Amino acid sequence: MSVKVYEGEELNGLIEKAKKELGDVEILYYEVEKRGFLPFLKKKWYRLFVLKKEEEKERDREAESSEIVKLEEEIGEIKRLLKELKENSPSVASPPPPVPVHLEERVVCTPEEFGEFTGDALELLSLLVKKGVEPEVAKAVVKEACGLDLESEKLDLNTATFREALLKGIEKHLKFTGEFKVEEGQKKAFVFLGPTGVGKTTNLFKIASKFVIEQELKVGVITTDTFKVGGVAQARTYASILNIPFFVATDQKKLKEIVESLKELDVILIDTVGRSHYDYWRLGEIKATLSGLEVPAEMLLLISCNYGTNEAMEVVNRYRSFFPISSIFFTKIDESSSPGILLNVPYTSGLPVSYISTGQRVPEDIKLLTPELITNYLLGE
Repeated sequence: MSVKVYEGEELNGLIEKAKKELGDVEILYYEVEKRGFLPFLKKKWYRLFVLKKEEEKERDREAESSEIVKLEEEIGEIKRLLKELKENSPSVASPPPPVPVHLEERVVCTPEEFGEFTGDALELLSLLVKKGVEPEVAKAVVKEACGLDLESEKLDLNTATFREALLKGIEKHLKFTGEFKVEEGQKKAFVFLGPTGVGKTTNLFKIASKFVIEQELKVGVITTDTFKVGGVAQARTYASILNIPFFVATDQKKLKEIVESLKELDVILIDTVGRSHYDYWRLGEIKATLSGLEVPAEMLLLISCNYGTNEAMEVVNRYRSFFPISSIFFTKIDESSSPGILLNVPYTSGLPVSYISTGQRVPEDIKLLTPELITNYLLGE
């Protein structure tokens, strides 16, 4: 796929020139700058990026034909293996495969096990457990702000407030990415991963807005999600509002071609299809598609705050077995009354945390996760 660039002083003229030379074209995006020595005499200079639609359709047809042939071959191979397995399998059913370690029931401590604590420390622990923090996690975090009470010979807070104590423990045990940055001259991709319904598309465009508006970077968006009803149209609308290029990649080859055509961009944001973390086959498909990505990439795993901790850890462990997760991006905190997941998941997984979604509005409803913000949520401030 080749993107053609036209430059000149009049945008409409450039569009007409592109249509005259290439026929039916898709306008990807355009850039504007002012040229001239004197401020009041500067003229606008446009740079228009277009793609010939016929070429795009032909490539789609070729890719679709290739995929059909490949699928037929795979089905034939599966049939052959099933036949061979049926002929060679014993009459006695084989035992089921062992359950992965992270699927086993996790042991949850009870408040009675806080016997080593007293006073304010015990009160803070009780508050955290009510907020959904697992007892073992609460104990580890609170212990960082404790000293020995000589009278009771138990641990009590050595800080003036609960806030100071919690901040101390969070800073000790959790890792934070800070704002997403792209160094000058560096091209980088951010891949949004996660189960269906966690808000990948909406939050991708919140991050896109940050890059475009706050950092003034050249940003492009690629989606591999052609399954969600209206998903592509929604993403295309967001991209149009931000005036950034938008593409759809259905396979590894297509993704590679699109990325290669976007050499002038600083950031590429990739939206993936939402799949159940129990569906290994579909997760493998996503991994195969992303193997066409040949630029440095950060893999962001989006976790809904509506999940229980056990289910959230299932998502983390299963996605980690396919992708090198860079950080956890929490969503839907506005729909949850148990913010303990903000502490449980990063503590248990050891993964850094990046951002948190606080609503559906783009781009307003997003915050950078910090020790102070997590402390606010847990203490109800």
